[in-house]
Amino acid sequence: MNRLLETLKRHEGLKYHVYKDSLGYETIGVGRCIRKNVGLGLSHDEVDYLLMNDVQRCIEELDANFEWFRELNTIRKEAMINMCFNLGITRLKKFKNALAAMAEEDYNSAAFHFMDSRWATQVGLRALEVTQMIATGELNERP
Repeated sequence: MNRLLETLKRHEGLKYHVYKDSLGYETIGVGRCIRKNVGLGLSHDEVDYLLMNDVQRCIEELDANFEWFRELNTIRKEAMINMCFNLGITRLKKFKNALAAMAEEDYNSAAFHFMDSRWATQVGLRALEVTQMIATGELNERP
């Protein structure tokens, strides 16, 4: 099986980002056409696999950058993972006032500072839900 996989990689090529194949279709990986109505796209299992990898990456980045992260309760951790997933760690780290408040366990202030941002305007209800999780430490169904 390994020989077959290596041969297919050599014949099809291996790309880690979307590219256009010889017919102009969006393709990824080893010849996986993802164009709607033409290709296979991704299966539910593949989407979940990618998502779990991204969540794990966010957890590792948050843990490496913020010593207070591991002390948060589950709901606040999920809120921070959600923001890291959405923004990426580089953009998340720019929320200096909110992150300083998180470090001080001043969750209401942190929520306020996160809401007082262009991010909150851009994501709308998502920001309300995530910042309520930060402020209360509880899971609130959609605000």
